[in-house]
Amino acid sequence: MLQFTEEHQMFRQTVRDVVQKEIDPYAEDWERTGDFPAHDLFRRFGELGLLGLEYDERWGGGGADHVYTMIMGEEVGRCASLGVAMALSVQTDMATPSLHLYGSDELREKYLVPAVRGEMVTSIAVSEPDAGSDVAGLRTRAVRDGDEWVINGAKMWITNGTQADWICLLCRTSDEGGYRGMSQIVVPTDTPGFEVSRKLDKLGMRASDTAELVFTDMRVPVSNTIGEVGRGFQQQMTQFQNERMIAAYQMVGATELALERTVQYLKERQAFGAPLLANQSLQYELADLAADLDMMRHHNWAAVAKYERGEDITREATVAKLKAARLARRMADTAVQFHGGMGYVEENWPARFFRDTRLWSIGGGADEVMLRTLARMNGIIGD
Repeated sequence: MLQFTEEHQMFRQTVRDVVQKEIDPYAEDWERTGDFPAHDLFRRFGELGLLGLEYDERWGGGGADHVYTMIMGEEVGRCASLGVAMALSVQTDMATPSLHLYGSDELREKYLVPAVRGEMVTSIAVSEPDAGSDVAGLRTRAVRDGDEWVINGAKMWITNGTQADWICLLCRTSDEGGYRGMSQIVVPTDTPGFEVSRKLDKLGMRASDTAELVFTDMRVPVSNTIGEVGRGFQQQMTQFQNERMIAAYQMVGATELALERTVQYLKERQAFGAPLLANQSLQYELADLAADLDMMRHHNWAAVAKYERGEDITREATVAKLKAARLARRMADTAVQFHGGMGYVEENWPARFFRDTRLWSIGGGADEVMLRTLARMNGIIGD
């Protein structure tokens, strides 16, 4: 069982305060413009020590336990723009974990430290136009030429892609097929040969800039390789666990707030001479959602405890990613339905929540990939 200290509770309030001050008042404008000032916002989060909670203090991190990461995920998930929540999690739990774990001291000093401070915006580039959840199918290639990699290819669905100062790039560095012969490389975006070919117009998560990137004879030092050449896939799989858990933490926070707001609306909305919440069928549906939210939260707590013991949480992260995203989608559908027409118009929060939550069952490993992984773990299908 997790033990929450007074410091944990104080930290929760700190994150909630900064979300309400630095994100919520501007969310509507950012949603309309389809962008947000990542450098300004991340610098503020960096000043508060929120961008490298568990990282070594040598690299500007806080040396904290994983409970702090879970708390931050939940509280950021409660912000008014899930697009900004995702962008922050890319910085903290998708683009930088491999660099912290496997990078050279020189790379950490040059790229991790300013990312933790919020002085540099980062991104993770794995998916491609023809290879999303099928990581083994990626084609972007780095060919060695002396002390440099020459990179050619394209990446798709890249969060923070238009604002990133550097990218954690997964690409092929040998002719070995499948999961073999890949490497992770730090790619500065001011390098000749790098291009943002287009910014994507999405159904939801509109404040989050999502880009297609193109690399044309782009040269970066071989010393920019994170960890071992040829071990990129294995390193990325470890990094994926961070990504899936932060997504689950955020969806708990987002679902919790949506449930609170829906209950409050139904208490105030009058129909047929009584508050809508007097309808027993609505009460039971919301109670059922609250029960599922409890189950999801406690699953996350179990995963955190196991992580803190240094145990493998691949299964827990897979379950969390699958179920938290589905719970948020169910909550979103219920919120729209119970708000009626007011939930369907863009001027009210349920419409955006409905659009935004849909992505969480796709990005970071689609539901079907999570189910395939669990089926293999349970012996339902063979390797």
